Amino acid sequence: MKKAFAKEKWEYLLYTMSHPMDGFYWIRHQEKGSVGVAVVMVLLFSAAFTSNRLLAGFVVNDIDARTVNSFFELLSVLILYLLFCVSNWSVTCLMNGEGRMKDIAVAIGYGTLPISVVLILGTITSNFIADDEQAFYYMLIGIGIAYGLILMLIGIMQVHNYTLGKTLLTVLLTFAAFLIIVFLILLLTNLLGMVVNFFKSVYTEIIFRA
Repeated sequence: MKKAFAKEKWEYLLYTMSHPMDGFYWIRHQEKGSVGVAVVMVLLFSAAFTSNRLLAGFVVNDIDARTVNSFFELLSVLILYLLFCVSNWSVTCLMNGEGRMKDIAVAIGYGTLPISVVLILGTITSNFIADDEQAFYYMLIGIGIAYGLILMLIGIMQVHNYTLGKTLLTVLLTFAAFLIIVFLILLLTNLLGMVVNFFKSVYTEIIFRA
């Protein structure tokens, strides 16, 4: 546990943000990354996202705070993160990808850091801007999201040792696999619900006849 959150792991996270090509390459080949740090980054992203929805200034935010469920959003982010990692791993296993599940988790987790930073900065800034200054807020958020997505793309490319073209194809297939997994989960959940209801009906019938 201490090794996963060691000082050098956090320092390497910052190094990867400024040197993504080298950073993600050594995450795969020299175990420089940390899944624990990556999960913390995902939790930070969830907190920043929810805080933005709750605390952003009224100029850019018309969301009713009473409709925001922080725990549900945290759980949703973690589930989406896990499903995306599993989807990418399942696709890249069929496409000769070199990355392991932990490498994918690190690449995606690290990529959320700039998005979290701009969400926090945007939330603070939004409380001090006028109505005609919204463009600055959206530009700030847009730059952070774009940089985060680029980092994730580079991370996937480096850990799997892919070309850019193959990486883009892999990402598209990952989303397809993601949708298939979600569909299967919903189908299984529905079937389990039907089985449970069947046994409940049988039990109720037996009780009444007894």
